[in-house]
Amino acid sequence: MRVKPTFYCLFFLLMALPMVAQEAEVTNHIFDGNEQASAELFVEAEMSYRKALSKAPEKPEALYNLGNTHFKEQDYEEAKQRFFQTQKIAENKSSRHHALHNLGNVFMKQKDYAKAVETYKDALRNNPEDEETRYNYALAKELLEKEQEQQQNQDQNDQNDQQDQEDQKDQDNQDDNKEGDQDKDSGKEDENQEGDEGEDEEDKKDEGDQEKENQPQEGDQEKEQPSQPRQTELSPEQVQSLLEAMSNQEKKVQDKVNAEKVQGTPVRGQKDW
Repeated sequence: MRVKPTFYCLFFLLMALPMVAQEAEVTNHIFDGNEQASAELFVEAEMSYRKALSKAPEKPEALYNLGNTHFKEQDYEEAKQRFFQTQKIAENKSSRHHALHNLGNVFMKQKDYAKAVETYKDALRNNPEDEETRYNYALAKELLEKEQEQQQNQDQNDQNDQQDQEDQKDQDNQDDNKEGDQDKDSGKEDENQEGDEGEDEEDKKDEGDQEKENQPQEGDQEKEQPSQPRQTELSPEQVQSLLEAMSNQEKKVQDKVNAEKVQGTPVRGQKDW
């Protein structure tokens, strides 16, 4: 049995009606959001775009415009996510170019000039004739070069400061070593001086001991002194004996004198004329 063509047409029409109604609803939410954004009612505009995305999560127009709303609210992280999603699902180069251009603007606001340069470069690949994108690319490149130059200067300054700190540390260590050597030398001098003083004291002690040894001991002095003769008393008999001896001696002498007188004096010799 063959089905009549009119039945198929009616079936597809009935199936398409809800899709058309949903598309119309999404379009209306996007339109409302655009009107609110123009009036700078960004909160209301964000709500309208989100309603459109709830019906069509990958609607490029809704994502792109929501990203613009976040950008105007200076919510750059949210804007970055929306523009990134847009360029991923963009249906043509023009849509991708717009999303990448605005994504580059987000990186410029965040002062991430390296990513801005790359993003503007990708945008130019999709539309090389856009002068605004070309200008932003040149500006981002210039700012990146200045940033790199400043970073190099900062790194050089940091390196110089680190070298200065290391040099100062080495100098301090050398000064500490010198002070330590001086303290050691001073300690050695003190030890030598104390040793010399000790030797002097020992020398003095030795000299004192030597002098002490050279000095006679009291007992030795008594031993070295000659013994004095002791005086004794004579007995009367000894006295009488001594007197008789002296008398006899005197008598002998007198007798000798008398004998010489008897013989006469000796003759002297004549003088020669």
